[in-house]
Amino acid sequence: MSLLGGIRPPIAVLSVLLLTLAGITALTLGKPDNALVPKAVLTSQQYVAEDGAIALRASLDESVGDLTGTATLFSDGQPVSADTVLDKVGDVYEKWRGTAVIEIKSGNLLAARGENVPLTAIDRSKLSAKDGLAPRMVRLENGQTRLVILALLSWKGQPQQLLVASSSLTFPGVSLAGGRAIGVVDSAGHVLSSHGALDGKRARAQLASFAGVAAKKAKQNPLTAKKPGEGGYTGVSGHLTGDATKNVRTIGGYASLAAPAAGESTVASGLGLTVVTQVDVTEHASQLTRPAFGLAAAGALLLIGALTVMVLLGTVQRPLIRLFLESRRLTRGDLARPVTVPRAGEAARVGAALERLRLQLRGAPADTEGPAVRRGLGGRALLAICAVLLLVWSVPLMLVLNRADSSVRVPNQIVKDQKARTATLSDRVRRALNEGHADLSAVAALIGDRTSADDMRTVLARTLEDHPRYQSLYVLGADGEILAQAGATPHHTAGKGPSDKSLEVRDGGKKPVVTATAEAPGRDGAAVVGEFHIEYLNALLGRQGMGEVRVLDGNGRVIGGDSGYLAFQKAPSYVTPLLAKKQAYATVQRGSTVRVAAVAPFAGGGEAKSLHWTVVSWQPVSGLAIPEYSLQNRTVLAGLLGLTAAAACLGWLHIVVVRPLRELARQAERLADGDRKTVLYPRHHDEVGAVARSLELIRQHLQDQRRRDGGTRTPAGVGRN
Repeated sequence: MSLLGGIRPPIAVLSVLLLTLAGITALTLGKPDNALVPKAVLTSQQYVAEDGAIALRASLDESVGDLTGTATLFSDGQPVSADTVLDKVGDVYEKWRGTAVIEIKSGNLLAARGENVPLTAIDRSKLSAKDGLAPRMVRLENGQTRLVILALLSWKGQPQQLLVASSSLTFPGVSLAGGRAIGVVDSAGHVLSSHGALDGKRARAQLASFAGVAAKKAKQNPLTAKKPGEGGYTGVSGHLTGDATKNVRTIGGYASLAAPAAGESTVASGLGLTVVTQVDVTEHASQLTRPAFGLAAAGALLLIGALTVMVLLGTVQRPLIRLFLESRRLTRGDLARPVTVPRAGEAARVGAALERLRLQLRGAPADTEGPAVRRGLGGRALLAICAVLLLVWSVPLMLVLNRADSSVRVPNQIVKDQKARTATLSDRVRRALNEGHADLSAVAALIGDRTSADDMRTVLARTLEDHPRYQSLYVLGADGEILAQAGATPHHTAGKGPSDKSLEVRDGGKKPVVTATAEAPGRDGAAVVGEFHIEYLNALLGRQGMGEVRVLDGNGRVIGGDSGYLAFQKAPSYVTPLLAKKQAYATVQRGSTVRVAAVAPFAGGGEAKSLHWTVVSWQPVSGLAIPEYSLQNRTVLAGLLGLTAAAACLGWLHIVVVRPLRELARQAERLADGDRKTVLYPRHHDEVGAVARSLELIRQHLQDQRRRDGGTRTPAGVGRN
């Protein structure tokens, strides 16, 4: 017999699978799931930490790029004083705590603005080394940490100067509402800076404890730190559980600073920093402990499985094995006893044919009537009955039992986090637009009335290369003529002068075109215009655990999103009521679909505020790891496993047993009716194949009897054992 063929293996495998599934059902559906802090709340803290790490990394990289880019633009132009450099840097960018210009050779301080820059941390003799101009972390005497950024100012015929800026490790736009605290941790686990709710010794001690754990975990390889097949954040991230006081527990998240794309590196991601967040949540028992349900479901499966196996054994396996033994008996020449014919189905048809063949081997004519066959239920009908029995158990688990309805409890912290993350994302988009306009202002400040078109194109091309947020950069004259251009073809109406709006949105056909305009001083109304890649803005919106995210304009039309959308289409109806809110807001929307939705209008200053944009996000609660849906998912999984086991094993039976048996019954009846020419070939090396081989031996012997026309017919063995 074949190892995987025959009647026994499918039934045996089905029995083992059903027993295993019964055990799994008893353990999973009867397992206490009274998590005091749902997994969804813990995972949300990981996402908040990732948001903070993304914001900090982007801010630090932006600061480095802005300073080095500005220094390059100054170096390409005519020499200017150190005070002029710092004044223009301060007018365009308002992000540095302190700036200074020193002469590299002598070390003399030429100009300074803001707080004192830690110049003593700079070794001027090593600036020419490979990483001599790399940003570095410096701890001040007061315990605070600054990121010191260096850039060269070089003019022909003048001593080289060093432009220095210091930046604090702050989190631009990260919402710390709801008692949240956030900190930056170095590779040794020291807290370099912290913000938010850290009143009290306990809170500070907990953040220090989280910092030590996070620093160790951040040293892992990001690829091995994740579960196989898990994507998402490119760095190392996770959630933390701290101490509890009464019914309040401190939980947190951590995320190492990582480049936007896996395998890449940025200045900030190479600093070895990790972001840690923490917040206090109230522990709440879900009260979903239902061990009796798991035991009842497992018991029901055992009963139904036992009934199914008994049906298969009694109506399929035993009759087929009996046919196998009877056919072997006839081939050995034992023709005295009548063939035991099964009760019904294909096996009964084969048994009746064997009885007629036994009589023909004993000399009876081919038209001799055999035993009556009760049609009854065939093999396919029996398998269908078994499938129905198993579906009676599987379908209720998949569609009916343990279903979370619209009254499901959504943890309050989930709603708070959705609101905070949406506000953080809104501020991130606003700051990105402001940064883009500031870059154009820096370029415009260096374009004078004597700057040639070639020089303008050079500056625009370098800016486009340094800042991939733009798809097109051009200098537009007051009469609407493009004086210089770099990048893609501008979406500009010929003959139309520069817009009086710093930022605006145009209809570019399939994509919105977000345009920034910065007037060039001393150029008679000319301006530098930049068109943003809409994909750049969309990339800012992609965050784990936020569901769908959209950017809407003042009329509620979609400008951008993290997934498929139509430009300028209206926002979904369930989001529209939220747009009336004038500040960040989140709520749970109940109905046929329970979802968490949040809205955050642009807040804060800058040119982007005039756009009146709003960021909205929403996600179905069913996708969150909260106890009610976790129980529902486990119940559905148990039903799916039962359905899979039934389909696999019963399908296996149909393919290797029932279908060949139906064909064998047809061939056996034709042979008993007198067909001596059709050769019978076994399809498989199993019971059905063995019966087919026996029928072939019987056919050959009957054919020999026919050739002995008129001879004495002596009952004899058809073949040898």
